[in-house]
Amino acid sequence: MKSEDEWILQLNAVFIEHRMKLRRAAYSILGDWDRADDVIHDVYLRMQASLHSQSRIKQPVAYLIQMVRNMAIDQYRRSMFEMDLFASEDEGLLIPDVVCAPDICLMHSQDLNAVTKALSQLPDRTQKVFELYRIYGYTQLMIAEELNISVALVNNLLHTAIRHCKKMLPS
Repeated sequence: MKSEDEWILQLNAVFIEHRMKLRRAAYSILGDWDRADDVIHDVYLRMQASLHSQSRIKQPVAYLIQMVRNMAIDQYRRSMFEMDLFASEDEGLLIPDVVCAPDICLMHSQDLNAVTKALSQLPDRTQKVFELYRIYGYTQLMIAEELNISVALVNNLLHTAIRHCKKMLPS
């Protein structure tokens, strides 16, 4: 059995000597030289990380080629999965923008006008509670502290404002 240093040197020499063969094996699966180089690099790093367990390898070239093939197949499968999972951005351009349709914009504008009119009919404190909660994102506790009122009153005023706005919306 060889010493570990001799084994490392031999494996490095085998890797360097057969690098083009390994690269072609990865390319035949991936169809891309850059990705093939990535696979070769990953195999080399993995080989270096697990040298102690490889001292029993009788055919290092065959072992490296098999590692490259396995890793290239894994990368190919991963890329196919990702292509299926993540559709290209161009596909989103074909979806019609329903939100900007003139009739939808008019409907939203009418709803916004109705809510604005409904809010103007409410007392100032109820308006303020609604604005802090819905527009500025305050929590009910923050509103209670800001206006020096109880959280229960904030909740009650919010419900009052929402009910009033719903009542004023066109059906």
